[in-house]
Amino acid sequence: MATTEEIQDLAEKMTQERAALLASLDSIAEQQAEMRNPDADGEDGWSTKEQLSHLEWMEGLYRYWVERALSEDRPDLSEGDVPPPVIYPQEQAHDHTVAEHVAELIKQRERTLQLIGTIAPEQYDRTALSPAFGELSVLQWLRSYYRHDRMHQAQIEGRKSDYTPRFLSGEEPDQRRGG
Repeated sequence: MATTEEIQDLAEKMTQERAALLASLDSIAEQQAEMRNPDADGEDGWSTKEQLSHLEWMEGLYRYWVERALSEDRPDLSEGDVPPPVIYPQEQAHDHTVAEHVAELIKQRERTLQLIGTIAPEQYDRTALSPAFGELSVLQWLRSYYRHDRMHQAQIEGRKSDYTPRFLSGEEPDQRRGG
């Protein structure tokens, strides 16, 4: 069972990491936010706007997985309905301004924080099975949000992240789709 301190720490880190990510965007011009890194592979090569669109999509997807873990007994996340598409799919990321992406990221995080406010401490131990990550508890899923923010902030800033997701296969799945 999650403690009050763990839940407070979770909410604080969710807020702090998202704020740090958004602050890193303050000086990025629209044209710069659409530049891809041709020398990098995978997510490291994505433009800032593609990174932001990916974060928008993953926040909704992770929240959907958490909701399933809360409402179903140990759901298999490779099965079942998919969450609604994001407002700014990654394929259309450059069609929208940084400010539009920022507004959507704020809205998505507010929804996640609202969900956290409804979760009872014992529910943080509920789990879901993911083909990419294995079995994770609700608390683990939620902690992955702010780590994911930190990883993409580093990519946007062109530096190596201190966080690397642990995929079961050892290789990162293609997460280029955005709803």
